[in-house]
Amino acid sequence: MPNKPGLEDIVGIGHSKLGFFKELQHKIEELNRSNMELTRQRKHVQAIVDGIADIVAVISTDYRIRSVNHSYYDIYSGDDPAGRHCYAVFRARKRPCAQCALKDALEANAVRRQSAIVSVNGENRHFEITASPFGQTDGLPGEIIVVKRDVTREKELRAKYYHAEKMATIGLLAAGVAHEINNPLTAIQGFTDGLRRRMEKLAPYIREETVKEDFNEYLGIIRDECRRCSDIVRSLLTFSPRSSAEFSPVALNRVIDNVLRIIQNRLKQQPGLKIDLALDENLPQVSGLPEELTQVVLNLVLNAMDAIADRGTITVRTVFTPETHRVSVEVADTGCGIAPEKRSKLFEPFYTTKPVGKGTGIGLSTCYHIIGAHAGEIAVESTPGTGSVFRVNLPASKQSAQES
Repeated sequence: MPNKPGLEDIVGIGHSKLGFFKELQHKIEELNRSNMELTRQRKHVQAIVDGIADIVAVISTDYRIRSVNHSYYDIYSGDDPAGRHCYAVFRARKRPCAQCALKDALEANAVRRQSAIVSVNGENRHFEITASPFGQTDGLPGEIIVVKRDVTREKELRAKYYHAEKMATIGLLAAGVAHEINNPLTAIQGFTDGLRRRMEKLAPYIREETVKEDFNEYLGIIRDECRRCSDIVRSLLTFSPRSSAEFSPVALNRVIDNVLRIIQNRLKQQPGLKIDLALDENLPQVSGLPEELTQVVLNLVLNAMDAIADRGTITVRTVFTPETHRVSVEVADTGCGIAPEKRSKLFEPFYTTKPVGKGTGIGLSTCYHIIGAHAGEIAVESTPGTGSVFRVNLPASKQSAQES
């Protein structure tokens, strides 16, 4: 029979167990400290990622989103997208995109970049996308970090800058061209008037009435076309460097009333057209040149009339926004609307959506130039088949600011 353990043996076993439990407790404490440090570092990294203004998303190789930073929620509405496919969240698609930076990064196992226009809440936004593989196992990426930078505002500012440069160049060119065209136009108009006076003296000696009628008709056509050229030249001159004309307080509601008087005869030719007014009676004045602001409103209203074929409504609205101390004029129509690919070119000189011979392409670019010179903005919203809204935004005059 085996010997029974003695007291010393029992005490030794107890000491061994006690040492084992102490070692285990020490390991557990180290593990807890490591977990706390890991949690602290994870929160630290998450705080850094959340502080990035760009959208940062961690996406698995099967296109499922693991996590996103706070910037995601600034652009995309909705719940936490974790677990959903990236192409469903970012593009509202049922399958991976044909051109995808994430897909290219996975295939090449390298960083890939892409520019894309994405519809977000019904608005097209420009993104610069960078996809970087990481967490590699056996030479293959485990996950992809995707960074999406919204460069919409940057592109808009860049486009405005290029447009301003283009307009400045066109302005210098227009000044020279207008001068060169005005001289022969003046001569043509002068000789046309001289021929008309000469014809009045020669009329008794011309027996054929058709000759006199044709002569007078041709002179009338020459005179009318000269006037049309003069109008085009006058429009071109709005692009040239401005004179030192002093601005004065302008009541936009009064400008609109003047425009309605100007287009009275035109309205009679479109009996199916209705014009509604929604004018703010307490609208502050703006600082500017009344004749130029009248030209802008008149051009917008005439364009709206051209956009309506038979029956429709034009709504002219004025609004004052106290928070920004700015005044807005809106001209909305229920016409044919403007295609998205054409809207970006509307304010470019010599671009027109009208049939040949019915538009010079100078009207809206002139409006853009005038409003810019008045420290304002002009923009358009349009839906093909539904209509368009042109909105002019101008600062209220300093006198109005003092009175308010």
